[in-house]
Amino acid sequence: MARIGQADAERPVGKGARMVHGPAEDRGVGDRRMAGGAAADAVAAVSEGRLWDRLMAMARIGGFTTEEGHEGVNRPCLTPLDREARRLLIGWAQAAGASVSVDPAANLFLRWEGADPSLAPVLTGSHMDTQPQGGRFDGIYGVLAGLEAIEAMAASGVRPQRPVEVVAWTNEEGGRFAPGCTGSMSFAGFKPMSAFDDLVDAEGVRYADALAAQLAEEADLPRRPLGYVPHAYVEAHIEQGPRLEAEGQDIGVVTGIQGSRWFTVTVEGRTDHAGTTPLSLRKDAVQDALRAIAALNALMHDPTDVLRFTVGSIAVEPGTSNSVARRVVFTIDFRHPDEAVLRPRGDAIAGVVQAALKACTARVHERFTAWPADFGPTVPEAVARAAASQGLKAIRLPSGAFHDAQFLVPVCPTGMIFIPCRGGVSHHPSEYAEPRACANGARVLTEAVLELAGGP
Repeated sequence: MARIGQADAERPVGKGARMVHGPAEDRGVGDRRMAGGAAADAVAAVSEGRLWDRLMAMARIGGFTTEEGHEGVNRPCLTPLDREARRLLIGWAQAAGASVSVDPAANLFLRWEGADPSLAPVLTGSHMDTQPQGGRFDGIYGVLAGLEAIEAMAASGVRPQRPVEVVAWTNEEGGRFAPGCTGSMSFAGFKPMSAFDDLVDAEGVRYADALAAQLAEEADLPRRPLGYVPHAYVEAHIEQGPRLEAEGQDIGVVTGIQGSRWFTVTVEGRTDHAGTTPLSLRKDAVQDALRAIAALNALMHDPTDVLRFTVGSIAVEPGTSNSVARRVVFTIDFRHPDEAVLRPRGDAIAGVVQAALKACTARVHERFTAWPADFGPTVPEAVARAAASQGLKAIRLPSGAFHDAQFLVPVCPTGMIFIPCRGGVSHHPSEYAEPRACANGARVLTEAVLELAGGP
């Protein structure tokens, strides 16, 4: 097993390179004087054109065009398309002077060595997989913005005190294997890797088998152990909401991520002939499922429109037009930024479902829980200072979607950078972010990462 970053650790900083050091008394944040000098040079070296060209190159891997002319991407995790995208990323990173490694969860790391390789790195990145009807920016933007930050440091000769690592997390979306964020959850110790082994995709392929195939295909890459404690983690992402665009803002300084509770509800009835069985004698799973969903809508009513409640999938058996349904399985996605709301209403779901049934029985299984995450001040303040120093308009806001960053919160200081996306649309082929917005986010990311990485 190769030692991570060994090649870069043994490489001289180089003629003309500036090492960035933070004041010894400010060990938790880095050098707050980074807004000028070396940091300004690195920010100026961020290339809007290069970043955009790479986004578009990645979008061609799994790309498709809808009848309406939208350019979408379907790139599931742990597939040949995923491997093709990873190889493209690896080539760009190595050309920039970064070292590459992979961990047992197939999380991919690109390392730009710091002046002191023994220090904990500043970690940035996101994911490369997409939804089946996904867009060109969700996830991959954060990975490529991190790579652009490394490119800018290399081009400007800036060598921070701490290493900087860019990570591409495995299976954030959960589009092939649900739930998502399996790579970051494994890394952070939120769940052991083995907890995901028996997840299966639509074709019955086990997650453990797909992961093993991925690692076999990347046997030429240096391996690293699973997990470590970064100095800080910052993730750049499109907002996936309308606020930044609607309010004319350039940057979202993300304060935290709302919590999520996912449930599967199985309603069991009895199949009967649709033409001959009286309604009074039926155990119709569809009708009782409808009653349960109506009762849940009442439970989840929120006049402030902060709460998010979604029944996103309904499967009916036997699923024929002339048979009474014997079974209905539906999913619940429940989110709220306040645990004081998320906990009691989520706990009430099973009782509300049971009380709503007329003739059937039901089972309620909670399959995923992530409590609200507060990012704290360290990384958001660095992001806010970077945006201000570049003259960009910024607001603070929470994330409605969950991200890999949610699982780094217990591990290290964490934060996110949002950029506007057109109409707030995401998880759809029409998802779009302007080239200038992408570059703005990468410049803020570069400056924030350099501040965090500046001092020991």
